[in-house]
Amino acid sequence: MKEWKKFLFIAGAFLACFYLPLENLRFTNAIFEALALVKWYAREHVLLCLVPAFFIAGAISVFVSQASVMRYFGAQAHKFLSYSVASVSGTILAVCSCTVLPLFSGIYKRGAGLGPAVSFLYSGPAINVLAIILTARILGWQLGLARAIGAVVFSVIIGLLMHLVFLKEERTRHANGNFNVGEIKETRSLGKTILYFASMVAFLVFANWGKPLEGDHGIWSIIYGYKWWIAGFSLVSLAAMLFRWFRKDELKEWSGATWGFALQILPLLLGGVLVSGFLLGRVGHEGVIPSRFVEALVGGNSLRANFFSSVVAAFMYFATLTEVPILQGLIGSGMGKGPALALLLAGPALSLPSMLVIRGVIGTRKTIVYVGLVVVMATISGMIFGFIVK
Repeated sequence: MKEWKKFLFIAGAFLACFYLPLENLRFTNAIFEALALVKWYAREHVLLCLVPAFFIAGAISVFVSQASVMRYFGAQAHKFLSYSVASVSGTILAVCSCTVLPLFSGIYKRGAGLGPAVSFLYSGPAINVLAIILTARILGWQLGLARAIGAVVFSVIIGLLMHLVFLKEERTRHANGNFNVGEIKETRSLGKTILYFASMVAFLVFANWGKPLEGDHGIWSIIYGYKWWIAGFSLVSLAAMLFRWFRKDELKEWSGATWGFALQILPLLLGGVLVSGFLLGRVGHEGVIPSRFVEALVGGNSLRANFFSSVVAAFMYFATLTEVPILQGLIGSGMGKGPALALLLAGPALSLPSMLVIRGVIGTRKTIVYVGLVVVMATISGMIFGFIVK
């Protein structure tokens, strides 16, 4: 860094400290909201969501052969198969936008094509069966159905568009990259590998199984009552598999890959959560941007309302299922049905923290195009939906 750049950096930092508006209640409250949100995130998402996801991503990078990834998600894979698998993955994983990031990074670095990888990235948090059911029950069946259809269609279209936009770069990447498409001799049978991954995925899913609605005595409630038994059984099974089927050098390589994903992703996520909390606050609390501004701009079904809803949703952090009570309050304050759908299609799949991580995996240009596609398609879908259900 040149000396004048160092001077400008130091001068800017000094001026920022000198003029800190600590006497402004909104500013100090926004700082509190940022710290409160990152504390909540650390307690609710890191240990049970991110840590298992890091281990799964590490396992993908170490134990899943590149030939397997290329067969189903590679540039030469059958398009119908790869996009079909990627687009419905959320029904199995039911993860949030941050938890899916290590998994996306793992398959992309292993040789998956940009299109299928992005379809997986979007569908993971967007096609959450429990969230869609909750949307239909609380916000109406029209929004629930539109969210389900929109999420599946979005994941395929966005993946295909990303593939087409960056087709030349992807061809170069696969031509120059060390992506072995030949057969690789496996040290374990396919059945053992499937059981190994299934135990990790089961722990991730059931340890984070959400509390059902009050008075709900269906299958979701039954599973919730036994979720720790199922998660515990999955963890014990995993430990037994590791002891019987894996060598020490393999476990060391797995832990190293897992640590690599944690170092790459966790600092960006926590930093992004801090910024998101400072700007927009938590559910029911305000950050530096007053919530009345948001409520005033998402009424009706205009292009402005849908676009604003999509942009705010893209940058705001939504934990799984929290978008439903947020929307319930916004609709009560006059939010239109179109902007509500736009928020549901853009919010769970994106956030400022996830954007920072995605940029680190696929680069700035691809991230901008991906975010732009989600925002534009959410805006268009919101306007169409608002016109139909008005």
